[in-house]
Amino acid sequence: MQVPLQITFKDIKHSDAVEDRIKEKVKKLEQFAREIISCSVVIEAPHRKHQQGNLFSIKINLSVPGHDLVATKNSDNDHTHENMYIALRDAFGAIQRQLQDLTRKQRGKVKLHEVAPHGTVKALYPEMDYGTIETAFGREIYFHRNSIVNADFDNLKTGDKVHFSEEMGEEGPQASSVVLEGKHHVV
Repeated sequence: MQVPLQITFKDIKHSDAVEDRIKEKVKKLEQFAREIISCSVVIEAPHRKHQQGNLFSIKINLSVPGHDLVATKNSDNDHTHENMYIALRDAFGAIQRQLQDLTRKQRGKVKLHEVAPHGTVKALYPEMDYGTIETAFGREIYFHRNSIVNADFDNLKTGDKVHFSEEMGEEGPQASSVVLEGKHHVV
């Protein structure tokens, strides 16, 4: 790290054991992402007036080139955070997941969801139980009456927008499932 680790205890006494645990957790983060610029950890016991059931709040600020990550574990209703070490574990788990997500994005290893092929109903042949779909690229895809998923074949009209799953049939490409796009469908 370029900037030394900052650890702040608010409304509680300083603890060397807790500080050592934080240093261990930060070392693990540095092994995962060597480009960490700075890290600050604030441990707070906002309800310190209670005799028992004091809940700890942890806030971690982590800076890496071009990004500031923040993990806050407020313990309002989570009574496992009566234990400071569990609150630390949860906060460092959250910041580690953020760091992993950022690293995946930077490396281009993010899952991309394919958009289903789409087009418009070009022709319908109800007497022969099939129709054709024209794609945006001008390809013509056959579909059978039984391929319609969320509508009735008899209610389809030419020009209806659909998306579909394509497979190779005996006589060329065909749509195995055809879904009529509603007015809220986003392609």
